[in-house]
Amino acid sequence: MTGLSGPRVTIKDVAARAGVSKGAVSLAFNHKPGLSEATRDRIFRAARELGWEPSLTARTLAGSRVDVVGLAICRPARMLGLEPWFMEFISGVESVLTDHSCSLLLRLVRNLDEEIGLQESWWRGRQIGGSILVDFRADDPRVAAVERLGMPVVAVGHPSLTGGLTSVWTDDATAVTEAVRYLAALGHRRIARVGGAAALGHTIMRAAAFDEAARTLRLGGARQVATDYSGEAGARATRSLLTAAPPDRPTAIVYDNDIMAVAGLSVAAEMGLRVPEDVSLLAWDDSQLCRLTHPTLSAMSHDVHGFGADAARTLFGVIMEEGVMSHPVPTPVLTPRGSTAAPRG
Repeated sequence: MTGLSGPRVTIKDVAARAGVSKGAVSLAFNHKPGLSEATRDRIFRAARELGWEPSLTARTLAGSRVDVVGLAICRPARMLGLEPWFMEFISGVESVLTDHSCSLLLRLVRNLDEEIGLQESWWRGRQIGGSILVDFRADDPRVAAVERLGMPVVAVGHPSLTGGLTSVWTDDATAVTEAVRYLAALGHRRIARVGGAAALGHTIMRAAAFDEAARTLRLGGARQVATDYSGEAGARATRSLLTAAPPDRPTAIVYDNDIMAVAGLSVAAEMGLRVPEDVSLLAWDDSQLCRLTHPTLSAMSHDVHGFGADAARTLFGVIMEEGVMSHPVPTPVLTPRGSTAAPRG
């Protein structure tokens, strides 16, 4: 691998910069014993300064780990356990890893800086053969970090967020537009959206698509509220929307995940409102939760398990240098159930 400029950087250059032999550099990057931690750190620092990494082929021939895939998620542990999307996504990933006799190394992180450090540690420590990156932000610093490392990754996010990384994504803008058009076709003019974390790239795209659809359909009463995806936040947002004065109170609400939609259903019951007679509710992803409520929740159905499986297959293609391309997975589609209907009057 070469640095950012100048002639090709070799293992000999790294050894010279660190003041060790080429064999010591090989021991460090192969995660072999025989070096002190101080020496190992000095070698890694020299390689980082020179922008050098062993090629994927060389790492594989040297016995690099390709039987473990990494996945870091920036969410609180309690919330992750309650979030159907990630459970389904991880299930899909595992279904492919099992076929490859491969394991998933899952870690929760507090922020992107911590994730970047973790990914670097995994890769330099030979613990993984590649990684799945999720929850992209605008100008996400992980793009440059993993490109600098030369680590095989698949990015779960729209190409506008993931730079030159191989990516898989859903067309969230089209799905949001379909949801708004459906509710408007039922006769709703005051539609609200309870969205996810405002900093996430797919949240920004959904919000923009919602505003655009509302403008196109001339819906004067469209409103949006950002949350953290939790049931508690979804309940608070729903309560705030439904306690507004009648001219501003929405007659339909779209949620960014299922758990918030279930919480919204409980809030409506708490306030003595009937679903869908007084307010229509539309969930996202269509997990099993949507079919266990009363009334059952209409949803934008999405094969999240298949999404995870597709991401894992794509990562193996990147690791094996098979020339896989970035591509979308099927767009969520509307599944009407008992929680949506025409507004009264």
